[in-house]
Amino acid sequence: MHKQLFTLAIPMILSNITVPLLGLVDTAVIGHLDQAYFLGGSTVGAMLITAITWLCGFLRMSTTGLSAQAYGALDKQQGLIILMRGVLVALLIAAVVLIFQGFYLDIALSLAGGSEQVQFYARQYSEIRIWGLPAALANLVILGWLLGNHQAKTVMVLLIVTNLINLVLDLVFVLGLGWQVRGVALATLVAEYSGLTLGLVVIIRSKFSGLKLVLRGENWFRLLTRRVALMEYFKLNRDILIRTLCLEICFIFITFQGARLGDEIVAANAILMNFLLLISFGLDGIANAAEVMVGKAKGAGDDIKLKLVVNISLVWSGLFALAYSLAFLIGGQYFITLISDIPSVVTQANLYFSWIILLPLLSCWCYLYDGVYIGLMQARAMRNSMLIATFACFFPMWWLLQGYGNHGLWAAFSVFMLMRGLTLAWHFHIAGAGKVMPEK
Repeated sequence: MHKQLFTLAIPMILSNITVPLLGLVDTAVIGHLDQAYFLGGSTVGAMLITAITWLCGFLRMSTTGLSAQAYGALDKQQGLIILMRGVLVALLIAAVVLIFQGFYLDIALSLAGGSEQVQFYARQYSEIRIWGLPAALANLVILGWLLGNHQAKTVMVLLIVTNLINLVLDLVFVLGLGWQVRGVALATLVAEYSGLTLGLVVIIRSKFSGLKLVLRGENWFRLLTRRVALMEYFKLNRDILIRTLCLEICFIFITFQGARLGDEIVAANAILMNFLLLISFGLDGIANAAEVMVGKAKGAGDDIKLKLVVNISLVWSGLFALAYSLAFLIGGQYFITLISDIPSVVTQANLYFSWIILLPLLSCWCYLYDGVYIGLMQARAMRNSMLIATFACFFPMWWLLQGYGNHGLWAAFSVFMLMRGLTLAWHFHIAGAGKVMPEK
């Protein structure tokens, strides 16, 4: 079982880490320009776009869980319908956002605050990146489907190639052509469409796609749009959407509050957030493997295997979290100076870096249990856990600690992450959710 876990987890850890590493490269490229507002503006702009993609994370989560269950039940046709339905929904969402992009960006930037320069570069960044949403959202579905079908190595290759394209274009556009914030946004835009093209080629040409089984049938569109299936799909995604919205509210609140505390604070928080993403995406490798194995166990109706997967995954999540904390404890100051050489930003980042050392040990449990509940497709439990952590922990803690400024923000976030893990652990081990049974 350990071997099965790591066969899935290692490719996912390697591919997941490329995402925050690329964010660190983006931050480092901008962070070595001569003014903090370049980094602050690109951070706020990126948050406006990633808020949408993260909010649509249900596309990846539900696709992985549903396709893993179809894989466990050996239902190939259902797995293909899940893929096609997800891509259709992704493109419809992207179209709506693009139609109303002016309204969205005006409202979001007015809420973000920050200096005039931060506002200018945030708008410049987001007006370019927003056109990549069709590719970004479709990629969520494709990667989720490949992972649910135990194609973790394929996912790894796709993510690494896409992020390498982004990295090379970053260096060419920003350092070579001097396009500053515009260059970072354009590099990501091109990389997103490159990733979509590669993903579609892989699916069409792969032996496990079997698209002809669906496309040669006369009623494939009816299967995609079957009312009962669509209602179940949107009901599931509704709860995941609420869960993700709560998470987004917390991230956006930290970014916006940092902007109100000054350009140096928002720039320092941008560096720390990239470290946090490095932690989360790395630990998500274990969670991604767990969600696939849990989904397969549920699809096969195997209670014993399900519980064994969870227990083994808990052990490895804790060990990886400890390794992260030790790495940041030993090399934290060096990592910061690699990203920015602006003295005021480096000073601020060092001041709050202790939270990054602590967070892996506090948050690894919520990442793992999120994966477990995605595999179980018990989205209501994930939703309730996030609602409690957000509105009973994060915002009350921030209100009590707001006098401590940025430390108060990070303290509230740490409590928020810990509570997510505790509530899901209670629901799984004590409330009896760890069984192969329909959600009540």
